[in-house]
Amino acid sequence: MAKTKSKRIFYLDALRAVAILTVIAVHVYAVTRVQVMADFATGPSLRWLFSQFTGNNLRIGVDLFLMLAGALSLGREWSIKEFLGKRIPRIVEPFVFWGLLTGAIAIIISYYFGYKFIFAFDINSILHFFYGVFMSKAPGFSPYWFFWMILGTYLIMPIFNKWLLHSELEEAEYFLVFWLITALFDFTLNIDFPIKLNYFVSPIGLVVAGYYLRHTKRKLLNNPYFALALTLLSAILIMVIVTYFSTPTKFHTINRYSLPITLEVIGVFLLFKNFNKFGLNLGFIKNENSLFRRFTSLVAKYSYGIYLIQGLFLCIYLKILPSVEYFSYWIIFFLLVVFSSMVTMYLFSKVKYVNRFIGAK
Repeated sequence: MAKTKSKRIFYLDALRAVAILTVIAVHVYAVTRVQVMADFATGPSLRWLFSQFTGNNLRIGVDLFLMLAGALSLGREWSIKEFLGKRIPRIVEPFVFWGLLTGAIAIIISYYFGYKFIFAFDINSILHFFYGVFMSKAPGFSPYWFFWMILGTYLIMPIFNKWLLHSELEEAEYFLVFWLITALFDFTLNIDFPIKLNYFVSPIGLVVAGYYLRHTKRKLLNNPYFALALTLLSAILIMVIVTYFSTPTKFHTINRYSLPITLEVIGVFLLFKNFNKFGLNLGFIKNENSLFRRFTSLVAKYSYGIYLIQGLFLCIYLKILPSVEYFSYWIIFFLLVVFSSMVTMYLFSKVKYVNRFIGAK
């Protein structure tokens, strides 16, 4: 029997892969940046600039996940029951599974190897620790805030889907204009806009933007050179802002919902969408069976599960990796977390009855 051709859209898979890899990169930045903080005093060094690039310019992962949620789900015929019945278990089951399993592993590591995920082993302490795991308060589990954010986003998406299903794209543009205003005032300038625009605030703005950018026919937004320019210019702007506001004792971090990050993530989304229009003859991208495309699709498939387990690996490697030259340390750290997470997801995907809970899509 012939295999059914996959309905997956490669540029969306590629964006999902970029999203999870940038999330890991930002988390590695968070635990390695202290090594380069003093470099700012003598004029930002190359490694200081690299650290801040990974910590701010790559702060697009969560934004991309939200855009992909909108691009893949909005503007389609589905009922609230159908949507929630399908989407909610797909995020809840892996969250509970990995939270229980990695939480238990963290307790075992603490008990036998002295790594202090937990400081006592009585029943009350263990229950309090698991509460901290699921509430994203326990060491190594702070990334779990993403679950609660995406859950709230999914709960409101049926309302936006009904609106977009019966609207023209120009009406989505109306919404997005006010969303960009909130990105500028609320998350960039950190001042209140005189008009209260709470209904337009991120993350739902990113969800609507993902739907709009996927379907828009506007020539400018389908021009790959515009997408490249928007990505590069916003990246430069981010680095200028970061450098200007940083000090020898403080790194400046840009909010993920700020206007510069928003413009960068829009540029990245459009760049991937329109990349084929550059006319580059890149066989490893065009060939559906190439190692690059298969690996990219695999990372995309496991992205949610990777998100839920990479924090534990991050803490473990932070404890056991010897301190070496910064660039080598960062690269080794990053590759180990990616490799460990990928292998774990792959192995669990082969376990019958368990594979449905791990977060593979």
